[in-house]
Amino acid sequence: MSGVCRELDVWFKSNKEEDVKEKDFQAELDEILSDDTQDPKAIFLDKLDALLAEHKMEEALLALEAEEKKYLVADESSKESNAELSAFKTALFKRKAILEDQLVRWSEQPSLPITELRKSLAGLVKIGKSSLAHQLLLKAYGSRLQKNVEAFLPSCSIYTETYAASLSQIVFSAIAKAAKDTNTLFGDSPMNMNRIIQWAEYEIETFARLVKENSPLPESVSALRAACICIQTSLSHCSFLESYGLKFSKLLMVLLRPYIEEVLELNFRRVRRKIVDAARNDDILLLTPQEGSPLSGAVAPNIMLTSSGKKFISVVNDILDQVTPMTIVHFGGAILNKFLQLFDRYVETLIKVLPGPSEDDTLLESKEPVEFKAESDAQQLTLIGAAYTIADELLPAAVSKFFDMQTEKKGAGGSSEGLGSGSIYSIEHKEWKRHLQHSLDKLRDHFCRQYVLSFIYLEGKSRLDARMYMERKTDDLLFDADPLPSLPFQALFGRLQQLASVAGDVLLGKDKIQKVLLSRLTETVVMWLSNEQEFWDVFEDRSVQLQPSGLQQLILDMHFIVEIAVCGRFPHRPVQQLVSTIITRAIAAFSARNVDPQSALSEDEWFLETAKGAIHKLMLGTSGSESEPEPEPEEHVALHDEISDSDESIATPSTSGSEDSFASANNDDLESPVYFTDPEA
Repeated sequence: MSGVCRELDVWFKSNKEEDVKEKDFQAELDEILSDDTQDPKAIFLDKLDALLAEHKMEEALLALEAEEKKYLVADESSKESNAELSAFKTALFKRKAILEDQLVRWSEQPSLPITELRKSLAGLVKIGKSSLAHQLLLKAYGSRLQKNVEAFLPSCSIYTETYAASLSQIVFSAIAKAAKDTNTLFGDSPMNMNRIIQWAEYEIETFARLVKENSPLPESVSALRAACICIQTSLSHCSFLESYGLKFSKLLMVLLRPYIEEVLELNFRRVRRKIVDAARNDDILLLTPQEGSPLSGAVAPNIMLTSSGKKFISVVNDILDQVTPMTIVHFGGAILNKFLQLFDRYVETLIKVLPGPSEDDTLLESKEPVEFKAESDAQQLTLIGAAYTIADELLPAAVSKFFDMQTEKKGAGGSSEGLGSGSIYSIEHKEWKRHLQHSLDKLRDHFCRQYVLSFIYLEGKSRLDARMYMERKTDDLLFDADPLPSLPFQALFGRLQQLASVAGDVLLGKDKIQKVLLSRLTETVVMWLSNEQEFWDVFEDRSVQLQPSGLQQLILDMHFIVEIAVCGRFPHRPVQQLVSTIITRAIAAFSARNVDPQSALSEDEWFLETAKGAIHKLMLGTSGSESEPEPEPEEHVALHDEISDSDESIATPSTSGSEDSFASANNDDLESPVYFTDPEA
């Protein structure tokens, strides 16, 4: 019994100790959980955990921000141990990482509204993740941009002319919004600027590639229009982005220039084929401006065009209608040069249409047969007149806005820096006009050369054979009762009269063109005489005796040619210079054969008066019995409005009209012809 009692006593004591310990633990727990003794940091952490668990990121961010500010202020006066503070900061860092992860996931939602995206990114900035936030911003805009572009691309085949402008609007508006949000959320630090520049450059490169990949056929008008609109709108967007410190104009032009140049080149090839076809099959149908838009109202009412000339201006205007101001600034010089090439090709085709071999038979490929040949004088003059009208009036008027813009840009202090070699600054107006004139000169010279050769050579024999100066019946021309030029030169005068009459009808109101052609024809005859070695070889033939009358006749013929130019009142200085050279050479040739020029020749005044009198007689028809068979001219070379004898008057024909026909003449004018006077004297 005593043992049992002892065990019970021990058991009771142990139960009492456990009760006491349990009571002590409960009391301690109650003390810890009581409001008076709980740690505020723990409370905050519990609250923050709850907010994060419920994905209340905005509230968690505000709480975290407030707590960090509170402890930063109280940090210096805190009596807590460094270990406690370090543990608390570690706890905050872990929860901040959780919040960052939630904000990132939220920001990456594809359907997240832009306002919510900005809030989320602002939260990342507040927790010190600006760089990450900026990357997310650019990624979000890039993703949205890609979706918008992919949605638009199927429409490119429908909106062939405006698709590039629409793409430009989509791309550059996204860049502008991203730049604006960057400045608002992150500031304009160099790091942020570099990041958005790299992102924008990638998007612009993609844009340029898409423009080319979705373009219509490069040689089509739609492609040209789309390219020009693309340049205009894209550069306008680039100009706007400069307000954010972003300059992409040079990059854009580097990327788009090859495509634009390809479109321009292929379009000009296309219109060149049209022009060549029109010129090869020209029916010489005269069209007034009223009959063919868009010429109506743009030029003088007396302008006449052939069907090929109308086609030329039509295709030029088709191209100009597509060109925008920014296209002119960046590619104006290249376009103007291509117009020069186009006109030169048009002239080359006209040369093939005119009779006679061209100076360069490779001007046009043999695969381009000429269906039409301008055989009559009227047809030939009509084609030449149309070319002059285009070069002097229509084409310069059509491209006037190019040079107006050039003048405006230069006046405003514009610079060609960074514009490329084909910009509007790369060509001068005078130089451009000079190239046009060079093409006209080729056409004029070909016409005059073949016209003169067809006159000189009959059935393979030359009319202007020097032997005619060996066969004179009289010993001295000075004592001839009725001295006249040699028969070939009389025939030449009649031929020029006939051509002048036709020109007066065909080139009505184009007096300067008429005079330029007739002047060049006269000059071409003299040039042929000067350069034809067979002509001069006759004088060196010792088997033929030279007579003083032959030298007299030759000099009279030369003065007669000059008087033709003087009487017609077209530039005669080049003819006069060549004639002086021929006379000097002839005198030397006769002197070498023992003919004394001092005794054989009279004063120059006699030759001048005799040549004038011969023209008077021929125009009155009093010496027709001695002439070679030649069609009777209906009218005569005109003597009217004075013109300059300067070189420029030959090279640059004016388009100013005259009320008098070139082929009109009157006796009063013939009584007082113009003498060899220097207009500059």
